[in-house]
Amino acid sequence: MGREAALSSEDDNSSHLVKPFKPLVRKGKLVVVDLAGSERIQKSGSEGHTLEEAKSINLSLSALGKCINALAENSAHVPVRDSKLTRLLRDSFGGTARTSLIVTIGPSPRHRGETASTILFGQRAMKVENMLKIKEEFDYKSLSRKLDIQLDKLIAENERQQKAFEEEVERITLEAQKRVSEVERNYADALEKERLKCQMEYMESVKQLEEKLVTNKKKCCNGEGPGVSGAEELAEVKKLLQNEIHLRKAAEEEVDYLKNRLGQFTQPEAGGNSEILKLRKSLEDEAHKKKKLEEEITILQSQLLQLTFEADRMRRCLERGGSGNAFTGLDSLMSQVGHLHLKDAGNGQRASIATLSEQVGLQKVLSLLESEDANVRIHAVKVVANLAAEEANQEKIVEAGGLSSLLMLLRRFEDETVRRVAAGAIANLAMNEANQELIMVEGGIGLLSMTAAEAEDPQTLRMVAGAIANLCGNDKLQMKLRSEGGIKALLGTVRCGHPDVLSQVARGIANFAKCESRASSQGTKTGGSFLIEDGALQWIVQNANNEASPIRRHIELALCHLAQHEVNAKDMISGGALWELVRISRDCSREDIRNLAHRTLTSSPTFRSELRRLRIEC
Repeated sequence: MGREAALSSEDDNSSHLVKPFKPLVRKGKLVVVDLAGSERIQKSGSEGHTLEEAKSINLSLSALGKCINALAENSAHVPVRDSKLTRLLRDSFGGTARTSLIVTIGPSPRHRGETASTILFGQRAMKVENMLKIKEEFDYKSLSRKLDIQLDKLIAENERQQKAFEEEVERITLEAQKRVSEVERNYADALEKERLKCQMEYMESVKQLEEKLVTNKKKCCNGEGPGVSGAEELAEVKKLLQNEIHLRKAAEEEVDYLKNRLGQFTQPEAGGNSEILKLRKSLEDEAHKKKKLEEEITILQSQLLQLTFEADRMRRCLERGGSGNAFTGLDSLMSQVGHLHLKDAGNGQRASIATLSEQVGLQKVLSLLESEDANVRIHAVKVVANLAAEEANQEKIVEAGGLSSLLMLLRRFEDETVRRVAAGAIANLAMNEANQELIMVEGGIGLLSMTAAEAEDPQTLRMVAGAIANLCGNDKLQMKLRSEGGIKALLGTVRCGHPDVLSQVARGIANFAKCESRASSQGTKTGGSFLIEDGALQWIVQNANNEASPIRRHIELALCHLAQHEVNAKDMISGGALWELVRISRDCSREDIRNLAHRTLTSSPTFRSELRRLRIEC
């Protein structure tokens, strides 16, 4: 067993696989034989029983001598079975045992014959060669007992793990069924309430619009202008409501499909973690669709309110005898903006808004941003936001004081819709480099940071994050943006977890990191990255392998730009960014980012040293 242990220890140095222990039993025996002296009857004078013993001894010695002679002469046959003595000493001559033969002789001339025969016997015995071998046998019983014990332990451990796994699966299944039933019930109740509410509002709105249409026709002298406009708007609203009904039906069909999937999930043969994950994903999709439907319903309610507002405005204008013609055109602009916002925001519709704003006047639209009427203020800021989406209108808006008015809305009003649309308009204006400096001068980054800290609506946070992300791409604003809390405000928006918000945050971080990398290469910036100092590295590493490709692409670019500055290398290694850089250099789907990551790793001495220490080939 000592030799086996030594061999096992040598094997450990060359391979991680250790040979199984072999239980061996080593056996040995010690045979001590006195071959007696001269047994000649003439000299010994033996009689009776002693004489019989002497004959047996002489016979055994004779058989031993024959075996020794046969072995000395290399005879093919060795007569070891002729006596008990030769059978007992079979391993001692020509076998595997270690043998010592002690020959004793006497100097007396009287025993010369026995002495000579003894010496000759010793000479012949010396010619016999033994092959020494340690007698080891495999201990099957010991190994069998050991394997039985190990097998019992493994069976018990397997049963324990199997029981724990089944309990865990059962717990997850019950929890999933409970959550699915609860979500389904809540969703069905909310959908039914929303449907009844929309139907009631639809009937009331139609009834009110019909009454107002009849009244306007009676009061209007010609009976064509306002009546025709109101009928067209009413038809448009009916059409939109019909579309909403179709969307709701589609949502109900999705709910039925989800119920069928739930029925399949509850069957025993359809269980499993994969089905749970699929069902959760379906629930998330349904929640997202429900949220979209709620937004569309909100927009529809806003339009109905706007139509009511427009009808009242027309009635007042008719009562005053046409004194409100200027505001009637502006209200038409508000109404058309409501229609365009509900349908889409295409280039043709933006052109229509621009045309209408030219007819009314941009200054009048901006003046309505300070209106006390919340609905007027909301529609006015929507007009400005749509105009700001076109680069040709941005300069006009800024020259007319639109930027200051939008910042004023963020400062004074807490209405979520106003803040969301105003932040979107500022984000559009921030795409122009000249406007970016003006936003910073007027304290825009502070207002955006305050809005980001107070807002909870994902769309508002997306607009704010988009505006800050545009400002992050300006090399001249890096220090001021960081000093006024822009980076921390951008990172604070990730709390909602919405993919659109995360995409804007990732874009802003990538823009900021790119500007820092450019400033470091030009020698205008020294020291570590502001992003790392403000705690952005942890979020970057956590989302470097995000499922959404826009988020992942921006974060991969940000990591590559941060790694190009040698001062950031140690912080990135301690923060776990090195592993992400290695992954990007190998698995990134875009070749340019993959090459940039590889070039960054190979050019940095700190990264190369760490890769050598970790034995990683890049």
